[in-house]
Amino acid sequence: MEQNYKQKLIYFHEKENRMPTYTEMMALFGFKSKNAVARLVEKFIDAGFVSKDHLGRLIAEKSFNEIPLLGSIKAGFPSNAEEVELNTINIDSYLTTSKKANSFLLKVDGESMIDAHIADGDMVLVEKTEVAKDGDIVIADIDGESTMKYFRKEGGKVWLEPANKNFKNIYPEQYLRITAIVKAVIRKY
Repeated sequence: MEQNYKQKLIYFHEKENRMPTYTEMMALFGFKSKNAVARLVEKFIDAGFVSKDHLGRLIAEKSFNEIPLLGSIKAGFPSNAEEVELNTINIDSYLTTSKKANSFLLKVDGESMIDAHIADGDMVLVEKTEVAKDGDIVIADIDGESTMKYFRKEGGKVWLEPANKNFKNIYPEQYLRITAIVKAVIRKY
């Protein structure tokens, strides 16, 4: 039964992008008193699902956004697939590092990185930085224009390389400044 309440709380949080008040939880769970909500909230706190901030407001803990990891699936020849819950993964912590404050999403516009499996309409999770290694996929400011490409460096020469044979390498005329590195690609079907 508590799992049902947990799912309702998650759904509210996803929809409203915030935790509900006790009054809203009364309606959400079908309770007739705030006392019943308080008891359920205490169970959620004890389970590490939520906590309270210094003002007593509910905040989601890391386990709040966890999704079950059920195993692996072959992408080669077909085989019998078994659904066994191995663990849970918090999508936020899986995608972002400890530098979450430096991370943000960008929507991809264009086809120059298609051979790196980054397509028009995808979202890329990026982490702000001013340094990159040869071969990193970066967000860069090159001569006043922003773009996403492979960062290339050989000797003292730097340039940006697309992942699509229909596009040419971009060499800076004045400057090339790295602003972020791509950490993940998100695509919804």
